[in-house]
Amino acid sequence: MPDLVRYEVKDRVAVITIDNPPVNALAPAVWEQIDQAVARGVADAGADAMVLVGAGTTFIAGADIKVFDVLKTPQDSMTRSAGTHALLRRVEDASKPLVAAIHGNALGGGMEVAMSCHFRVAAKDAKVGQPEVLLGIIPGAGGTQRLPRLAGAELALQMCTDGKPVAAPKAKAAGMVDEILEGDLLAGAIAFAKKKAAAREIRKVREIAISADAAKAGLDACAKMRESLAKTARGVKAPFAVVDAVEAGLKDGFDAGSIRERELFANCVVSIESKALRHMFFAEREAAKVPDIPKDTPTREIKRAAVVGAGTMGGGIAMNYANAGIPVLLKEVDEAALKKGLATIRKNYEITMSKGKMTAEQVEKTMALITPTTTYDGFDQVDIVTEAVFENMDLKKATFKELGAVTRPDCILASNSSTLDIDQFAQSSGRPAQVLGHHYFSPANVMKLLEIVRGRETSRDVIATSLKLSKKLNKTGVVVGNCFGFVANRMLAYYMREAYLLLEEGASVPQIDKVLTDFGLPVGPYGMQDIAGIDVGARIRQYLASIGKTRAEGPQSAIPDRLFEMGRYGQKTGAGWYKYDAPFSRNRTPDPLIEQMAEEEAAKRGLKRRPIADEEILARIMIALANEGARVLEEHYATRAGDIDVIYCYGFGYPRHRGGPMFYAETVGLATVLSRVHEYRARFGDYWEPAPLLEKLVTAGKSSFEQ
Repeated sequence: MPDLVRYEVKDRVAVITIDNPPVNALAPAVWEQIDQAVARGVADAGADAMVLVGAGTTFIAGADIKVFDVLKTPQDSMTRSAGTHALLRRVEDASKPLVAAIHGNALGGGMEVAMSCHFRVAAKDAKVGQPEVLLGIIPGAGGTQRLPRLAGAELALQMCTDGKPVAAPKAKAAGMVDEILEGDLLAGAIAFAKKKAAAREIRKVREIAISADAAKAGLDACAKMRESLAKTARGVKAPFAVVDAVEAGLKDGFDAGSIRERELFANCVVSIESKALRHMFFAEREAAKVPDIPKDTPTREIKRAAVVGAGTMGGGIAMNYANAGIPVLLKEVDEAALKKGLATIRKNYEITMSKGKMTAEQVEKTMALITPTTTYDGFDQVDIVTEAVFENMDLKKATFKELGAVTRPDCILASNSSTLDIDQFAQSSGRPAQVLGHHYFSPANVMKLLEIVRGRETSRDVIATSLKLSKKLNKTGVVVGNCFGFVANRMLAYYMREAYLLLEEGASVPQIDKVLTDFGLPVGPYGMQDIAGIDVGARIRQYLASIGKTRAEGPQSAIPDRLFEMGRYGQKTGAGWYKYDAPFSRNRTPDPLIEQMAEEEAAKRGLKRRPIADEEILARIMIALANEGARVLEEHYATRAGDIDVIYCYGFGYPRHRGGPMFYAETVGLATVLSRVHEYRARFGDYWEPAPLLEKLVTAGKSSFEQ
C-alpha cells in the first residue's frame, strides 16, 4: 500500500501528514491509514498529543468522488458509510489530544475528519465547508450531526444546503475553528497540541450537548429552510435530505441522527440526481482538455483587450474584461451609440452595488478600465479584439478586414457570432491563424459559458490562450468546431423547431414554457426568446434564406417571423410571445393573439389542433436535442458528449441535476430515445431521421454516448 499518510514525532507530538496529491482526497487507503496513524499515536509512549495536517497546498479537499461510482445499491452505501462512521468514532475516541491543522481547504469528508478531531486550528486564509449537496448527496460521515453541535443548526443547514465554504475567521466566530494561527501552521499547531496535552483536555464534538432552547431554535430553522428550499431547490432532493438528517439529530440525539444520515446518504448517492451532478463535475474538467492541444502548449498573456460594438453583448463582454482587471477599449460607430452602451454598463454595475456586491469605489475603478472610442486608435496596442457587431455576414467580414489592418500581427481576433462561419471572417482578416469564435451567452457578463469556436486554420496557441483566458474571465470554456450555429445554437434550432410545432399542433405558449421550467430550466423556450430578442433569430433566418438554408430540418413555423414583422421583439418592445407591462418589464401575461396565430398556421398546414400532454412536450423537445447532439458528436464538432452537457448547463441553464441533454438521454435509455425517434418519424415525417451514431450505439448494445 502506498505511503499516503506519514507519521513522525516532533517535540513529543505525533505529526500525522496526509500526502495524497494534488488535494489529499480521501481515497479508501487514506481513510485506512489515518485510522492506523491515530492508533499508532495513541500507543506511542513518546507522543503526548497528535496533529493531523495536510501536505502540499491544502488540508483535505474532500472524498475521492470516483469511489461513489462503485456504490450500486443503497445497501452498498449503508455498509460503506457505517464503516466510515465507525472509523471516525475511533479517531474521536483517541485518548490523547488530537488537533486538526487546516490550511487551504477542509471540505466535505475533509471537514468531517477535522470535526472528528478534538480541536481545530487554521491558517487565516483557510476555508471549511460541506459541499456534498453540489454532487447530489449529503455529508455521509457525521457532517450533519457534528456541524450543528459546533456551529449551531442554522449555520450548519446553510452550509450543507448551499455547499458554499466558510472563511476561517467566520468559522472561528461560529465555533468550528478553535484558533487562527499566524506564521508557521504546523509549529503553531504543535504548540497548541502541547498545551492541550498539559491540561489533559479532550473534547469530543459528538458529546457536545444541545440545550432544549438550541434544539427548538434548530427545529425552527429546519422548518424555515424547507420553506426556502421549496422555492429555490425545485426538482432536487439532496438539500431536503440534509434538513431531514439535521432534524433527526436535533430530535433524537447523535446516534439516531447518525443512523438517519447514513440512510439518507445511501439513497442520495445512488440517485440519478447524484450521478448527473457527478457527471457534470467531471465533464466540466474534461472540457478543458483538447486532444491535440497538450498542456504545455504556449499561451499568450492578455494584458489589454478591445471590443467592437457596445450593444447588449459587446457591453457585457467589455464588463468581463474589466471585472478581470484587464483594460479594454470599447468601440462604437458614433458617440450616441457609445453613450448608450456605457450607460447600460454603468446601470448594471449600479444594480450590483445596490445588492451589496460592489462598493461605489469599486464601480468607479472598474468603469475606469473601460475606454470608450469611436476610432481604432489604440487597437495596435491590444492583445485581443472581440467583434460584437450585428449578426450580419457582410458587416462582420468588413469588420475583420479592418481589424486585420489596425491590429498587431500577433493580436487574437475573436468573433462573438452565435451562428456564422468563422472561416469567412478569418479569410477577411488576412491572418486566419489568429481568428476564432468567442461565443458568449446573454447576458454576457453573467452567463458562465464561453463557446470557443475553432476555425479551419486557428493555431493551437490561440486555442490554448482562449482556454486560459476563459478562466481569468470566470467563464467555462468549451472548444467546438465551426459549423452553422456551432454546437449550442445548432442544437437549439431543433429544440425550438419542436416548440414551434407543438404550439401549432395544439399546445400553448404558457404550457410549453411551464413544462420546461418544471423540468428545471430557468426559463422556457418562448420566455427565452422574449429575453434574447425575437429580432435576433429573425435576422439569422433572413440570412439563411439568402443562402438557401434553414436552421433545422422539417417544417418551419411562420409565427416567429410574423411577430418580427409586427415589431414584437420581446421584452425590449413590450410584446413578443407574451405581453409585458412596458418595454423591458419582466411582468408578462399570455397574449390571445398568439393562440389566434397558431390556429391560422395550423389551418394552413391542414392540422387539426389537439390537446397535448406535458409528457409529449418534454419528450419531443428533449429527444430532438439528443438526436441532433448525436449528429454533432459523429461529425466531430464536439469532442465529447460531456462537452455538450456543459454547454447546455452553462449556456442555457439546463438543470445540472439532470446532467445535460446527452446524459439525460442516457438515463432515459438510448434504445428508448431511438425508438421514439422512429415513432415520431412515422407520425410526423422523415425530418425525424435518427442520427447514425444513435443507431450504431443501440445496435452495439451501448448505454452511453462516450465510446
